[in-house]
Amino acid sequence: MEYIIICLVAFAASILTFFSGFGLGTILLPVFSLFFPVEIAIALTGVVHFFNNIYKFVLVGKNANKNVLIYFGLPAVIASFIGAYLLLNITDLKPLYQYQISNQVFTITPVKLIIAILLIVFAILELLPFFKKLHFKKKHLPIGGLLSGFFGGLSGHQGALRSAFLINAGLTKEVFIGSAVVISAFVDFTRISIYSTRFLKSGLKDNIPLILCATISAIIGAYFGNKLLKKITLEFIQKLVAILLISISIALGAGLL
Repeated sequence: MEYIIICLVAFAASILTFFSGFGLGTILLPVFSLFFPVEIAIALTGVVHFFNNIYKFVLVGKNANKNVLIYFGLPAVIASFIGAYLLLNITDLKPLYQYQISNQVFTITPVKLIIAILLIVFAILELLPFFKKLHFKKKHLPIGGLLSGFFGGLSGHQGALRSAFLINAGLTKEVFIGSAVVISAFVDFTRISIYSTRFLKSGLKDNIPLILCATISAIIGAYFGNKLLKKITLEFIQKLVAILLISISIALGAGLL
């Protein structure tokens, strides 16, 4: 059942990313969290996100700007090490609280609470008009790279911050997309390398068929999204996705997932 649900969500989410304002990882992570511990869900989402980025890399990577890759991409990769390392360590922290409903015990752990908060924050940021209107100068690119890379390594949320800093860097649409894809792919590769030191022993490698199916579904979704929906902006879809993300995040933070 998880194969069907995850693949359908990967396909739909990949299409939605072209006009919802949310990234594939932001939408897919909560769904993986329904079936796996949150730290494994982050790693699984990262792998699917990475291979989906490789597909996009082949299509638009040649348009990337060298200066953006150096001044934004390099700090992002370095910071992603720190974020991924932090994730590995907070998974070992003791539960914060336990409570019981009927005969079922629910546990609130630091990693669940942190990821839930980040999901809510980034879902809200994607919808706030003022965030999209923020202007950063080129001299702020290294700062943006550090922030984007850190949160990318910690939870996979790198797209919102990356876009906020790059959107006003004087790039053409093609260069902006190409640079974003290349940076995202390198951050994904970096954090997956860190995750693998721990999570391969926790069942990550046992889910390779699921990763492949979800990745193929996401790539197919990206293809159709690029062909059919890249010019569409639906405010209703944005709000609906945000509400669903926030609802799942609350359940995750409360230990219900």
